[in-house]
Order: sequence, then C-alpha cells, then structure tokens
Amino acid sequence: MRRLTARVNAAADPAEGLEAVALSRAADAGPPDPLLARLVASLDAGRPVASVAGELGVGARWLHRRSLAVFGYGPKTLARVLRLQRALATARAGVPLAETAARCGYADQAHLTRDVRELTGLTPGALLGR
Repeated sequence: MRRLTARVNAAADPAEGLEAVALSRAADAGPPDPLLARLVASLDAGRPVASVAGELGVGARWLHRRSLAVFGYGPKTLARVLRLQRALATARAGVPLAETAARCGYADQAHLTRDVRELTGLTPGALLGR
C-alpha cells in the first residue's frame, strides 16, 4: 500500500494516479483477461467480492492472486478504488458530499472521508479542490 500511496501522491490528481497505477499494472500483465473486465464491471456495480467470484466461476484465492498480479492489490481494495472513483465523479458533478456518500454505497459522509483519506492521503475537500 505504501508504494501505491507514493505513486498516487506524486500525481497531480490522486484519483488519476490510482487509475494510472491500475492501467500500468494491467498493461504489464499481458493480453487482457476477459474475466478481469467482468470483475471490474461487477465490483464497479457494487457487488460483494465473494458473490463476484461465484458469478465468475472462480475461487476467492484465484481472484485475489489475479487481482494482485494485474492491479497490485486485492479485489477488496479494487472495489474501494472503484467506489472512490464513482464518489469523486459524483461530487465533481456538484452533488453534496453527504448525498454522494449515500449514492455511492458509503455508510455516511464520515465513512467517505475516511476512505478518501486512506486511499489518497487527502481530505475530500482538498482532493476536489474546494
């Protein structure tokens, strides 16, 4: 996680930094794996990791190993990053943070704030340039 944080903090926009790291890992992994596209789509839709593994017909361990190889972190962290990206896009569209948190699957605004800080090292306001 430290390596990811260092790369993200080096980027002008931490969300773009996270995306760049994920894309870089995917490029290093070789030809696209069709299961990974389905994994990302399912996690981005907010489905739990265990149910996604079942939908894909793979075990949780395989899913974790494959995610580590491609993204540099496990599927749970991938789900958090995708949810963060949804939240940032929603907030940038002018939706208040409390409503953004509710729409994107956070328990409350404090949960959103903790997640943003853990993943980017910044507060939502600082990240959004407010």
